[in-house]
Amino acid sequence: MVTSEQTMMRLANGSDVRGVAIEGVAGEPVTLSEEAANRIATGFVEFLAEQTGKKKSALRIAVGRDSRVSGHAIKKAVLRALTAAGALAVDCHMASTPAMFMSIVLPETKMDGSIMVTASHLPYNRNGLKFFTKNGGTEQRDIQTILRAAVRAPEQEGDLSKVQKLDFIDRYCHFLRKKIRQALDMGDTPLKGMHIVVDAGNGAGGFFATQVLGRLGADTSGSIFLEPDGMFPNHIPNPENKQAMAAIREAVLQSKADLGLIFDTDVDRMSAVLANGKEISRNALIAMMAAILAPDYPGSTIVTDSVTSDELTEFLQGKLHLRHLRFKRGYKNVIDECIRLNRSGTVSPLAIETSGHGALSENYYLDDGAYLAVKLLIAATKAKKAGRSLASLVQGLGEPAEAREYRMKIAEEDFRSYGENVLETLRTRAEAAGIREAKPSYEGVRLVFPNGWALLRLSLHDPQMPLNIESRKKGGVKEIADKMQELLQGFDRLDFSVFDK
Repeated sequence: MVTSEQTMMRLANGSDVRGVAIEGVAGEPVTLSEEAANRIATGFVEFLAEQTGKKKSALRIAVGRDSRVSGHAIKKAVLRALTAAGALAVDCHMASTPAMFMSIVLPETKMDGSIMVTASHLPYNRNGLKFFTKNGGTEQRDIQTILRAAVRAPEQEGDLSKVQKLDFIDRYCHFLRKKIRQALDMGDTPLKGMHIVVDAGNGAGGFFATQVLGRLGADTSGSIFLEPDGMFPNHIPNPENKQAMAAIREAVLQSKADLGLIFDTDVDRMSAVLANGKEISRNALIAMMAAILAPDYPGSTIVTDSVTSDELTEFLQGKLHLRHLRFKRGYKNVIDECIRLNRSGTVSPLAIETSGHGALSENYYLDDGAYLAVKLLIAATKAKKAGRSLASLVQGLGEPAEAREYRMKIAEEDFRSYGENVLETLRTRAEAAGIREAKPSYEGVRLVFPNGWALLRLSLHDPQMPLNIESRKKGGVKEIADKMQELLQGFDRLDFSVFDK
């Protein structure tokens, strides 16, 4: 069945492509077929040729995949399109999303572009395509260009015998090991004496335990779910998932490990657990990474997404003497703002979301969970050798007493215009009621209450208005939620039933 223009364009998901790749879930028909993936890959070849100024036959393009069950078929469809276009197609087998960008950077490969077959942490029936050029990941407007070219392109039957094969993850791991050895300057096995467990969630990240930690001398016993399994039988491979974090926490405590690391499916996100079971995720992960970077970048700016806590701001600015720029949600948004700041002369070493997406200026602004883990490992090893705990880096970081997110659906076809009107009205009503709006505000309306805050924003892609609330006292979230409902009276296209759950 040929993918229609409408279906093809709906595969756009911000800065990448995602859809249903296999049958198996009721009410979810296949939208990202092998035929669609093939035509999209042809669209990327056209886009890359335009970007580089090279002929299609001169392009070198690497392709990798994560562990999901549709990965083999989608990857083959992509490779057929690349060889049909005359490009040199390199099959990197199972890999991580950051590794595929590094195939462009590392001098021994120097690809012109790369494609990662992944749908991150989404369910087993989904898949997608992420694209890279020498400038990093594609932008939303680039995806539109690629999909428009795909609409025009017929399905291609290239010659898979022309595909070159490369175990690129091994070269990428060499890059990571070199970073650790250089930073610690303790010989070939600088992690000897460290006990570190990894939870790969049956995604593509098991390599970090075997090819990075193990090769550097670390004890990785107690690691869990390292085997790739695209059905994700144990838990969702997502550092934001409570079940996933509970699994790595239990593994750390049972193994009496120094540190636990957990990755999402394609390893562009991570979180951690300390030896005492304390989770280093969301605000704590941001604080930890900022504390690691602060000595090398004094007075610099940390760019985060919009839902970070006031306690994080107090820690970054009061304890670390850094500047906190609370920007928009979406990892590309925070990364692009970090790049903009550095180009304008404002030093910004880190762009990071509460989701675990973190990009460092020293690492090509690449959101790489494995690289974040490397920075954490170096700090943990140095702390242990000095007789200190890694937890001391975030000593003094406060936490809200309560936090909750409500997601109100918008029952309106033009949901974006409706949502914008909601935000403007909320701003006006709050001002009239004497409720202060936090400024500057780069996304939605963030209101300041005596014991907490509320942020109402419009979802990046869906007809929803997420409302994040934090309170410094027990019962405070409900008080703020009640006030927000009062301020939003009259907007009958919003689903207020979420407040009753």
